[in-house]
Amino acid sequence: MKEKKVLVIHGPNLNLLGLREPEVYGKVTFAELNEKLQQLANELDLELEIFQSNHEGALIDKVQAAIKDCDGILVNPGGLSHTSIALKDALTAFAKPIVEAHISNIHRREEYRHLSYTAKAANAVIVGFGIDSYLLGLRGLALMLYKS
Repeated sequence: MKEKKVLVIHGPNLNLLGLREPEVYGKVTFAELNEKLQQLANELDLELEIFQSNHEGALIDKVQAAIKDCDGILVNPGGLSHTSIALKDALTAFAKPIVEAHISNIHRREEYRHLSYTAKAANAVIVGFGIDSYLLGLRGLALMLYKS
């Protein structure tokens, strides 16, 4: 069985994990999260590419490039979830399995966070488990990828 390649996309401000609002996002740093993702990817026989940007256009460019060489996407668009139709359109064009993950439960937060445009392009959405949302999302994505 060929190893599947997954692109992990971290949106704006996620590079500040461990520093920014630890009462909401926890104390695990961005580097620690990526290390945990890589460890799990190794267990799941996934090749991982990790990308973070604070710029909407860079995220869109990365999704478009992934169409050619990635089998799935695990994405936390951060605040762009609630505002970016353009990122949602790029994710829709990807046309392969996508899991959206959010550290906090966006439905228990400010009303403007309740709607995620980007989730409309995802096969599944996981929210509210802290950084474990990413790990659960990666496990779910592996199930999707190896079932097909």
